[in-house]
Amino acid sequence: MSGFSSTGASAIAPSLPWRRSNVKHTSNELYVDLVETLSVTLAPSGRPLAAFANGTIAFTSKISGVPDLILNLSTPSGKQNLHSVMELPVFHPCVRLAKWRENPGELSFIPPDGRFVLAGYEVDLLPFQNGRIGNAKSSNLKLPVSIEVKTSLGPTGADFEVRLFITKVSGQGNSPITGSASRGNGRGIGRGNSAFAGLGGSGVGTSATPTMEDLVVTVPLPTDVRNLSEIRASRGDTTYNPGERHIDWHIPAKDAVSGGATLRCTVVGLMSEVEEDFEGNGFKLDGNFDYDDDTYQAPEKITQSTSSTDEQKGAQEAKDARKFAQNKILMPTSANVSFSVKGWLASGIKVETLQIDTRKSRGVGEGVKPYKGVKYLTVSRGGVEIRC
Repeated sequence: MSGFSSTGASAIAPSLPWRRSNVKHTSNELYVDLVETLSVTLAPSGRPLAAFANGTIAFTSKISGVPDLILNLSTPSGKQNLHSVMELPVFHPCVRLAKWRENPGELSFIPPDGRFVLAGYEVDLLPFQNGRIGNAKSSNLKLPVSIEVKTSLGPTGADFEVRLFITKVSGQGNSPITGSASRGNGRGIGRGNSAFAGLGGSGVGTSATPTMEDLVVTVPLPTDVRNLSEIRASRGDTTYNPGERHIDWHIPAKDAVSGGATLRCTVVGLMSEVEEDFEGNGFKLDGNFDYDDDTYQAPEKITQSTSSTDEQKGAQEAKDARKFAQNKILMPTSANVSFSVKGWLASGIKVETLQIDTRKSRGVGEGVKPYKGVKYLTVSRGGVEIRC
């Protein structure tokens, strides 16, 4: 049987292949989870070369009958700019595409029962900043972290330094759909079989007060690096194994507050042929030596000419320059930042309203007011990279 019938939800189920028949729930709940994954590449100067956010809108529907829903999205500059910010959208078959084309930002659909992916999209963070077309050369991406890497530091150029700056970001604001209840208390995303559960950790982070967690800076090291003789971090802890080709700098959530932090390391390269020819004190003993007491003489006052001093100075400068050049190839060429921020999206997209169309819904029941919740999460799995 196709089409709607007065006999109830079971009669119309065959026309909706994504929704099973006879859906029954003792509680009525609707949850929206917006998750964005960052992919940002920065030049050594900090200028962004590319910056994208790949977004997913996950939806959880636990309502009896066949509800007909309307979800409205917007941006900080208004709903009218959503079609420019939200690029390459893809939708679940339940979404009425004609409605979206007519009014971008409005998702009209009859949801499957349970959790499913409602939509996916991509956002170019460079040309659109705060709803305005920006300069592609601008470094003002308004990310929660920024990073700088300085290489070839110290007298022999054996040190490198990573500077991390943590900035407080503004959340999406309290959505009107959470007027009767809020998911910020930790109940929301973990109540169902969430594909995104655990990404934000167990800490509290809401759209009013975003929280950063899982902050890790990873610095890949060249293959010629034998060890790091010294590691100094102003915050957090470091993990380094000489057998691995990277160092991880972990900053816990309690230390991930606004301000700067630094990591400084000293690299040690592979043993060179010159170093292998000398003993630890800088001298090499080679061949057989016969000692004759008669050949020893009392020490005399040694005089050194100016030319000899200049030669030694020049030799030392040449040695330092050679050492500096050797250490230069031991410097990292990039650094990656991983983190998660609960209550904030890089694109600024937010949920305005979520409503049940009572005229089109079937079997929902009169006067049903479902528990509604929305949650925002931004994730960078090494997605913010700066090149040295």
